[in-house]
Amino acid sequence: MTKIDALRRYLLPCFSPPTTSTTHHHTAKKRISTSLRDDLLGPTVNQECQNQENQDSTSSSSAESRITATTTALAPARPSKTMVVGTIFGNRRGNKVWFCIQFDRFSTKSLFLLELNIPTPQLVKEMQCGLVRIALECARPEFNSCPLRSIPVWTMYCNGKRTGFSLKRKATDQNRLMLKTMQSMTVGAGVIPAGFGSLGNTEEIMYMRANYEHVVGNANTESFHLINLDECVGQELSVFLMRTG
Repeated sequence: MTKIDALRRYLLPCFSPPTTSTTHHHTAKKRISTSLRDDLLGPTVNQECQNQENQDSTSSSSAESRITATTTALAPARPSKTMVVGTIFGNRRGNKVWFCIQFDRFSTKSLFLLELNIPTPQLVKEMQCGLVRIALECARPEFNSCPLRSIPVWTMYCNGKRTGFSLKRKATDQNRLMLKTMQSMTVGAGVIPAGFGSLGNTEEIMYMRANYEHVVGNANTESFHLINLDECVGQELSVFLMRTG
């Protein structure tokens, strides 16, 4: 080997470093789904989970339905309420007062008429105090099977004081004629003069006509409550029917 060959052998690598081939390895990345449950559990397990969710939802709905049904069954029946027209009238110096309920103010057939055993002046005096509670009680067992408003005789209390007995009456022609005269009136109070029209009354008739709330508690209790106007909020009048026999 000559000196020149020796120099080439040892010096040439210093100026020209050996080139090494670099191989780039591209590793494919796995694409992660937006639903990890789909990738991790697979379609079979996923379907089972979905079925379990549907069963849980159905069980929850059934439980809620049972709870609602139980609550409805345990809740007491609410009393029914309707609006009726009530008229209180009587002779100015009479010993009796009439309380008439019309379930249709344009008809004189659907009547509930009671003869209250209290003088007109006394009832007017009680009403001046602003609070009137009339309680009609029936304690006779022979009337337990008939409808409440068909009971013919009641024990009457006015503001806690017993006043005697009140009777259920059938409307007379004079009663019907007077109510027909008031047919266009819903609320009002006044005096009908003696000998008015064809009524044939020989004495002045005092009356008060208003809307009442009719409340049916059950087969043994009913009540009628005066509905006050805005300008007359101080007057309270209620009539209670109670069967206690």
